[in-house]
Amino acid sequence: MKHLITTLRALPFVMMAGLVTSTSLQGADTPKGAKEAPKKQDRPAVPARPFDAPGTPKFTRFDGKPGANPPAEADGDFLVGPDYVAAPETKAVPGVPQGKVEQFVMDSKDCKLFNPGIARKVFGTPDPKNPKTLIVETHNIDYKRTITVYIPAQYVPGTAAPLLVTHDGPGFGKPDMSLPRILDNLIAQKRIPALIAVMIQNGGGDAQGHERGKEYDTMSGLFAEFIQNEVLPLVEKNYKVKITSDPDGRATMGTSSGGSAALIMAWYHPEWFRRVLTLSGTFVNQQWPFNPETPGGAWDFHDKLIPNSEPKPIRLYMAVGDRDLLNPNVMRDGMHDWVEANNRMAKVLKAKGYSYKYLYCLNSGHGIGNARPQILPGALEWLWKGYEPKTR
Repeated sequence: MKHLITTLRALPFVMMAGLVTSTSLQGADTPKGAKEAPKKQDRPAVPARPFDAPGTPKFTRFDGKPGANPPAEADGDFLVGPDYVAAPETKAVPGVPQGKVEQFVMDSKDCKLFNPGIARKVFGTPDPKNPKTLIVETHNIDYKRTITVYIPAQYVPGTAAPLLVTHDGPGFGKPDMSLPRILDNLIAQKRIPALIAVMIQNGGGDAQGHERGKEYDTMSGLFAEFIQNEVLPLVEKNYKVKITSDPDGRATMGTSSGGSAALIMAWYHPEWFRRVLTLSGTFVNQQWPFNPETPGGAWDFHDKLIPNSEPKPIRLYMAVGDRDLLNPNVMRDGMHDWVEANNRMAKVLKAKGYSYKYLYCLNSGHGIGNARPQILPGALEWLWKGYEPKTR
């Protein structure tokens, strides 16, 4: 059965780093006495941060070998790139059983936890009384979100299947990065269990003052509760499947704020989710509105929460690009460097004895789009290492 092809809107992470510079000049044909047009403002490219800078993790090197990934079973810190080769699991393979892909739509008017949604017209301004937050004017909205469900060909009706929840929908913005195709191949090779994937689109917009930011960047268990209590029951009802209640058989993954949302879900509800995969995770200060319990938003993960807490039963995969985002907004609070945030995460996870894997991708930017076809199949395989299904 051919997979349903889903067209996704591009992820809204096109902001570049650095101070704004002006390079445009008044046109030669500007009439005498006419008011000069506003100068165009260009942002310089994000600088590549050295992998061997002081304070970075000590990486085991796989760089310089296109297509080379660290062993699937290995934990720790690894360097890959700068050239990448798509893994064979990203390609359709004749004879491999293909799962079913289904979709349904959730209307915000029928939701309990995220009704109504929110949106903003302008980004917001720093709060003069608190530089860690913004003053943002929002308005309520109604919205709809598409839920895409992958059911593997190997699923046995009536049995409880492992679960993979993904954020921002199924396609990662790249048509050759079909997650169902990768899952088909990995399941057929018995490198991951025959899992059901529930790919959840966000409620719209991005960051502070938008529904996506409210869902993904809020440091609480609210979004996990929405998925557990509102989304998953509809999946089971609509497609006559059963999802395991074993938290070790439940994974969540995402890119950027979708990545921080994945960890937030497991952190606040490890009784539901324990396996986490993040790409360019937004472990920075992007929570809004301000919460005095976590004043640094997801930056608090590596600054306070993980170092000051007993280890939780979470298995975490992370990858970041050496040209990932750097201070893409007006806050300048020292908590908006995606590379620094992910480096710090790796160090505190290691110090606390977590099972983690961290890939530092050379010649790659936010979302690591060029590296993703190479590393994602191995990342999923690592994510599910050690899983033993329970009969419940």
